[in-house]
Amino acid sequence: MNIVSSLIEWTKTTFEPLGATGLFILAFMESSFFPIPPDLLLIVLCLAQPENALFFALICTIGSVTGGMLGYMIGYVGEKTVLERFISHRKIAKVHRLFEKYESWAIVIAGFTPIPYKVFTIGAGLFYLNFKKFVIASIIGRGMRFFILATMIMLYGESVVALIEEHFNIATIVIVMAAFMLFVIYRKYIQKKSKVFVFF
Repeated sequence: MNIVSSLIEWTKTTFEPLGATGLFILAFMESSFFPIPPDLLLIVLCLAQPENALFFALICTIGSVTGGMLGYMIGYVGEKTVLERFISHRKIAKVHRLFEKYESWAIVIAGFTPIPYKVFTIGAGLFYLNFKKFVIASIIGRGMRFFILATMIMLYGESVVALIEEHFNIATIVIVMAAFMLFVIYRKYIQKKSKVFVFF
């Protein structure tokens, strides 16, 4: 058993007995420093108690966004040279470019997709993204991810798990492309309506 498999097994045996509390802790940790995504435990809990699936999605979202705030603070108070000990210079530069180009939408996309969310939470603080925008973008991105997953399991049970594993990457690409198109339309709209209040 390799290190990743061992870590996944440890995650399940450590946090699953704690139920919703374990899910919150795992989601919190993953958003700032832990490598295993909370989706793993969310799926297990939703399959065991499908009637509580939306509650688990809410707990997972709250834990993830709260952990993301910690990641933001780590980036905000940390020096870039210190962070490069944990995150490669190439990844930091890539995240910086994404923030410059897409602003808060980078957080929405990272929160929903398999892109390491923690890299963006730390990057948001490092590059001084507005904290309020960061929190709202995180709620949107993480909430979409966890509530869609929980709803699918609640409706279709175990049969949807294999489907998610098989087609998740394709679905993610489609959703990201749709989000990007919305972003482009939005930017063109606000350029024409410069006096309209702009949150993102």
